[in-house]
Amino acid sequence: MLGTAEPAVVRSMLAALFLFGSLGTAAELVLLEHNEDIWQLVPLVLIGIGCVSLAALTLTRAGVSVRAFQLAMVLFIASGIAGVLLHYEGNVEFELELRPGAAGLELFWEAMKRAIPALAPGTMILLGALGLACTYHYPAVRRPRTNGGRPSTCGCAR
Repeated sequence: MLGTAEPAVVRSMLAALFLFGSLGTAAELVLLEHNEDIWQLVPLVLIGIGCVSLAALTLTRAGVSVRAFQLAMVLFIASGIAGVLLHYEGNVEFELELRPGAAGLELFWEAMKRAIPALAPGTMILLGALGLACTYHYPAVRRPRTNGGRPSTCGCAR
C-alpha cells in the first residue's frame, strides 16, 4: 500500500513542473517569434512574473509571497482563456476571407484546424492550475481549524 506523500514534497514537485513547463513554453514562444503585438507579449511577461514570484515564494515562504504567486496564476488562467479566444477569432477571420459563406460547425472546425493553434494558449491555463495546486493549503496562509475553541486533532494545522 502506498503511503501519503508529504505535502511539502508534492508542492516541490508541482513547483518543478510549473517551472519546467513555464520555461519550455517561453522558449517555444520565443522560437515562434510570438511578439508581433502587445497581446502576444502577455504570456512571456506573465511567465517572467510567475517565475520571479515562484522564486520569492521558495525563498521567503511568506504569506504575501503565496498570495502574489496565486495572483500570478489567476492571471495565467485569464491570459490562457483570452489567448484561446484571440487565436480562434483570428482563425475565423482568416477562414471567412478564404470562404465568405462558411458558417456554423463547418466554420468552427476549419477555424480550429488553421495554422494558428487555437488551443495552444490552454498551456497557460494548465500552468496556472499547476501553480495554484502548488499553493493549495500552503502553511503560511492556512488558518488552523478549531473544534469548539480547541485546536484540531486531525493534523491539518501542521
